Amino acid sequence: MPEQLSTIEQGVRQTKKAWLGKIAHIFDRSVVTEEIWDELEELLVLADVGVETTKKLIDRVRQRVKLDKLTQASQLRAALKEEMINLLNIPPKQTNADSVPQVILVVGVNGSGKTTSIAKLAYGLTSEGKRVILAAADTFRAAAIDQLKYWGEKTDAEVIAHQPGSDPGAVVFDAIQAARSRHAQVAIIDTAGRLHTKFNLMEELKKIKKVAAKLDPTAPHRVLLVLDATTGQNGLIQAKYFTEAVGITGIFLAKLDSTAKGGIIFAICQELNIPIVYIGTGERLQDIASFDAETFVNAILS
Repeated sequence: MPEQLSTIEQGVRQTKKAWLGKIAHIFDRSVVTEEIWDELEELLVLADVGVETTKKLIDRVRQRVKLDKLTQASQLRAALKEEMINLLNIPPKQTNADSVPQVILVVGVNGSGKTTSIAKLAYGLTSEGKRVILAAADTFRAAAIDQLKYWGEKTDAEVIAHQPGSDPGAVVFDAIQAARSRHAQVAIIDTAGRLHTKFNLMEELKKIKKVAAKLDPTAPHRVLLVLDATTGQNGLIQAKYFTEAVGITGIFLAKLDSTAKGGIIFAICQELNIPIVYIGTGERLQDIASFDAETFVNAILS
């Protein structure tokens, strides 16, 4: 996993430099003191791990120290690392992996990096030799359709689009039908970026999901929420609304390379129990990494 570690290290560089990387230096001391706990708590909160998640994480490590009679700071570091990994290791949501095409519904608010994240997913799949159909179901903005067409050309993925203002559900229906008839392995549905607090727009998402289910009762097989890592704790609120509306199965954390507060990853996993499946680590199509808890923790604490 050296290549993946290198990619993730690049993505968490700002977070590591600003906050989480400083945690490693706390353990340069020889023994565990109350001062270490205070410093650890402060750095975790500043890295946007969140107050509640920080408290739970420190409580777990304190229990380990007590039960295992750990006295050295290096032992505390090892215990913290293990508990961080445990917190991030959330089992994937059940999907029907045998269905072809695999239908992936991608949702998120405006400006989260949703369409670029879709392009990264498509690029990874077409690079593996898979045929991909992109559904331009963000029909509210003509620019959104044009943007998806642009990425379709860049990633060798075919785009199914209707006129601006048309029914998003009709686009989804046609895209899944096209994926079937053209023997595509994956259909990725782009949706309108929307505020999670807008009731009518969230209802539109539910409708899109129902359209997919009419063609395949098990579809969509994955529902990915693209979260902008730079929004910090606000991302938790977004995730709660989207989960209630369409049942999120995984999170694509975009723009991780642009924030010094990548600790939001821990809060997401702890408070929502939704696995992070991908992270965006740069602006290029190949700047995407499948999320692995141990690799991520190694990258921030190395």
